[in-house]
Amino acid sequence: MATKTTTKPAAKKAATRTESKRLMAMEERYGAHNYHPLPVVLHKGKGIYVWDVEGKKYFDFLSSYSAVNQGHCHPRIVKALKDQADVLCLTSRAFYNDAFCEYEKYIHEYFGYDKVLPMNTGAEAVETSLKLARRWGVVKKGIPNDKVKIICCEGNFHGRTVTVITMSNDPSSYADYGPLTPGFIRIPYNDTKALEEALNKHGKEVAAFIAEPIQGEAGVFVPDDGYLKKCFDLCHKHNVLFIADEVQTGIARTGKMLCSEHDGIRPDIVVLGKALGGGVLPVSACLADDDIMLNVKPGEHGSTFGGFPLAARVAVEALKVVKREKLVEKAEKMGKIFREEIKKIDSPFIVEVRGRGLLNAIVTKPIKGKTAWDICVKMMENGLLAKPTHDDIIRFAPPLCIKEAELMKAIDIIKNTFEQMSK
Repeated sequence: MATKTTTKPAAKKAATRTESKRLMAMEERYGAHNYHPLPVVLHKGKGIYVWDVEGKKYFDFLSSYSAVNQGHCHPRIVKALKDQADVLCLTSRAFYNDAFCEYEKYIHEYFGYDKVLPMNTGAEAVETSLKLARRWGVVKKGIPNDKVKIICCEGNFHGRTVTVITMSNDPSSYADYGPLTPGFIRIPYNDTKALEEALNKHGKEVAAFIAEPIQGEAGVFVPDDGYLKKCFDLCHKHNVLFIADEVQTGIARTGKMLCSEHDGIRPDIVVLGKALGGGVLPVSACLADDDIMLNVKPGEHGSTFGGFPLAARVAVEALKVVKREKLVEKAEKMGKIFREEIKKIDSPFIVEVRGRGLLNAIVTKPIKGKTAWDICVKMMENGLLAKPTHDDIIRFAPPLCIKEAELMKAIDIIKNTFEQMSK
């Protein structure tokens, strides 16, 4: 009888490293160098987990920047995609399609806004919100077309288009991309006095104030309680629209369906993306009432893929999953557990733990040359994926379907990583 040969562990590990290096080298050679990913090559995802090309399993604690709130490859969302793909994929908005008509009604009933304007990516939806606000400012408020202004916040991240990066005060976003778009006033975040001063000075020419309810890319910067409400009231006092960029914070991530609900406000324009596509497709949207939305007439704004049938079916199912699986409540409960447990870690690296719902961060400081990047690499080796932002902050945002036992296992990995880094 033939003897079955087996691969020695050392040889298997060498092969593993070779495959990962081969694929990463391929991207280095053929792809633009506009990202700096962790050295892991992912192949498969299911729920809260992902697997690399060699089969190693990881907790996903980034969730594609909150695009995978419902979990990887959710069977209901994937089924909605497959079922629609067998019928009709794309029509463009040159014609009606039944999937989009039903989606429009569903999202209206879900969030309570008169109208939805569909786009694809978060940045496109932000651009759309700016156009809606500017058009409203000219048509309804009577601002001269070349005088319209938008107020934005320092530390913001609204996307990567030329107009959107104009709002940023981060040189890595805007440097050497000039000339940039005029018409923006930038003020400090979480500073209602600064907003009031800007409105008192420029209010007659201001169409809108745009803000993230929590600044995600800035390191999960949670504003003071009541900040959004005060901003909202100031905007309405000066006849200025309040735009909430909920691309990352919306769809249950922070323990409310929309993060702005924590302050009890109803923004004039809501920008959605990421989890609206259920981790399956890029789907984004602007929500607003008729007084704002109907100032844009046929032919004055659009997108070939905005509202295409696949996106419409996926978005409806993605939103249904959020309610069916009570992801709002899960995010609230699990977020409290996460922060309580992480605050127990005694590590010289940790400066602050902050967040809301399942959007959280650890602010770190370097020790003996070891940085947040090194901590994330060690966590990756230990089986958990997270990513630093602004060099010293690690963001933690697992899929909202995570169970308490799974969360505690992930927290153990984080605790052990910090212990290992401190040795």
